[in-house]
Amino acid sequence: MIKRIKHIGLAVENLEAAGEFFRKHFRLPSSEQEHFGELIFSFLPLEGTSLELLQSTSDGGQIAKFIRNKGQGVHHIALEADDVQAELDRLKAEGVTLINEKPYPNAHGDLVAFLHPKSTYGVLIELIQSRKEA
Repeated sequence: MIKRIKHIGLAVENLEAAGEFFRKHFRLPSSEQEHFGELIFSFLPLEGTSLELLQSTSDGGQIAKFIRNKGQGVHHIALEADDVQAELDRLKAEGVTLINEKPYPNAHGDLVAFLHPKSTYGVLIELIQSRKEA
C-alpha cells in the first residue's frame, strides 16, 4: 500500500548553492551531505516529507544527464510503500513499466525501485520502503 509522499527529488548543478537558497529564502535547514555512487545529496525536512537535493559528481551521471536534457528541477517523486516488492508486482501486472523489477538498498538501507516515466505521465516515481519495515 502506498502511504505518502516520502520526498521530492530535485536535480541541481550545485548542492551547496541550492542548499543555501532553501536555507536563506525558506528557512529550511539541510542535512549533512551524503555520497552514494555518483551522487552527492542532502535532505531539506518538511512536515511529513522532505526535499532531496541531488548533484552528480560525474558528467556521465544520471543527474548530470537529466540536467543537460531538462535543466535543473524536479527529478522524481518518492512514494513510501509498506512493501515495495508487492507494489512492483501489482503495478507490473497492471501494465505499468518498471525500471527496476526488484528493489535494492539505497544509501540509508531503505528498499527502493523506480517506475518508468513513460507509464506515469512523465514523472519518474521512486517507491521506497523504510528499512524499519523491510
